[in-house]
Amino acid sequence: MNIREKSYDKLAHPAIKAAIFYPRQDWQEPLIPTFEYEVEVESGVRLPLRFHLGAAESAAPNLLFFHGNGEVATDYDDLAPRFNAAGMNLVVAEYRGYGRAGGAPSVAALIHDPRQLLPVVRETLREQGKSGRLVLMGRSLGSVPAIDLAITAPTGEIDGLIIESGIAQTIPLLLAMGVDVQACGLNSEADGFGNVQKIARIDKPTYILHAQHDEIIPLGLAETLQAHCGAQSKEFQMVPGAGHNDIIARAGELYFQALARFCRKLSQPPRHKRSGVL
Repeated sequence: MNIREKSYDKLAHPAIKAAIFYPRQDWQEPLIPTFEYEVEVESGVRLPLRFHLGAAESAAPNLLFFHGNGEVATDYDDLAPRFNAAGMNLVVAEYRGYGRAGGAPSVAALIHDPRQLLPVVRETLREQGKSGRLVLMGRSLGSVPAIDLAITAPTGEIDGLIIESGIAQTIPLLLAMGVDVQACGLNSEADGFGNVQKIARIDKPTYILHAQHDEIIPLGLAETLQAHCGAQSKEFQMVPGAGHNDIIARAGELYFQALARFCRKLSQPPRHKRSGVL
């Protein structure tokens, strides 16, 4: 499968788009040290990047974060100081039609736009004196662009991958959402996001965390991602008692400490570890 040329045309069916995307218009003026940088990904379509560069050290790791469905980039303004306090800078990407971004959401745009955002993120971090490693993080729907970008980015541009509440197979997810996949012309996983096939090509350290009682994406599907992940250094953690949308509420500061610990280990020799719980 040629990842860069993969077609997502069948996921453009109206019934599928209605199930996948819940765009919400919302924006608030960033407060120091937060700032925004808009990227024109298509004529007349600009996507904001929300930078929270409050980590004390210039060599602190940088997270390029792709949020979940129903969320917008500004939802992470309140959480950003906790990322910073744990020693990480946070950059939150926006999707078409969400927040104050232009355009309309589509799977093709969800996957292709981040390839244009990445060089802007790296250049902006350099200009701001942030020399730390760049780690991709995708939550829920955000796992789709994060996994794709991890294998399509130029060599040396990405140092690690974090997946929270990530999507494995497309068809089981759509069926759980009540979509008649056959009526939409979706015949196999080859027509879907391709997350399992893509993660098999990952060669960067990978950290997968998932809620024990995820009611949208069952824990077993996260284990599928872990099993297929091609990284030599990969780690899986289950968050006990948590559901799809309350991992941080359940884990508290352990959540941020776990992410920071993974980022700090990126310079260490590869290893394969399965952890139990946060």
